[in-house]
Amino acid sequence: MDSASSYSVLVDKTFWLILGSSIIMLFAITATMIWFVFKYSRKRNPNPAQIEGNAILESIWTIIPTIMVLIMFFSGWAGFKVMRNIPEDAMEVTVYARKWSWMFEYENGVQSSVLVVPVDKNVKLNLVSNDVIHSFYVPAFRLKEDCVPGYDNVAWFKAIEEGEYNLFCAEYCGDQHSNMITKVKVINSEEYDTWLVEQDTKPIGIDILSINGCTACHSLDGSKLVGPSFKGLFGITETVLTDGEERTITVDEEYIRRSIKEPMADITAGYPPVMITLPNLTDEDVDAMIQIIKDLK
Repeated sequence: MDSASSYSVLVDKTFWLILGSSIIMLFAITATMIWFVFKYSRKRNPNPAQIEGNAILESIWTIIPTIMVLIMFFSGWAGFKVMRNIPEDAMEVTVYARKWSWMFEYENGVQSSVLVVPVDKNVKLNLVSNDVIHSFYVPAFRLKEDCVPGYDNVAWFKAIEEGEYNLFCAEYCGDQHSNMITKVKVINSEEYDTWLVEQDTKPIGIDILSINGCTACHSLDGSKLVGPSFKGLFGITETVLTDGEERTITVDEEYIRRSIKEPMADITAGYPPVMITLPNLTDEDVDAMIQIIKDLK
């Protein structure tokens, strides 16, 4: 596995220390057990004598494991301190986790569905969950930290190699949990600055749906996911539940706008009431979403 963050070597050191110690103890204990079974079998000892305690042996098998555990602890503690002490010069990115997608917001307000960062730059992550517990997990960085509703959690990393790395949710968060996957894209500083300016100035397009997690539940090709597909949705007649009462509506701009801002107001019949409110949307974003849905015929 890639070792792509500044502190990944500390995590690997502790991992191999624990694994190596466990393997050594496994073989040592197993060999001792087999030797005792052979040497002290009933055939060789038909009249066994009473065995008394041995203070020296008891001290050895108490002290040695204690020392091993303390070594493991201090090795892990050394890495943990580094991972929790966030450098003061770190750039900040806010991570929004929600069923079932990620969204990343940068210091200048730019948003993306892929985490883009410059190489050799400290990055502080402000971890936010809009619904349930999620877990931000980048195996190549040896980084896993929970996003907990109502709790301001943080993490940080410094990527030391350019490339693309998998980013998963490591906490089961619902039936589409396995689809909550994206990438961390590590690029050089000049390329990052260019990308940030381009994202800040480019017109709003269809990617606003993926950035805000809409396509995790609503397809663009007519296929059924957790919610109705956006393709061909505008203008059709739907049966919805409003305050527990069924009614028939036509999907127009007013209905879509209300569904985005108040997702529990009208529940489309046949679909679960799992849509969340997206607190970061502006009126311009909502207008853009409505126009995209209108165009998906």
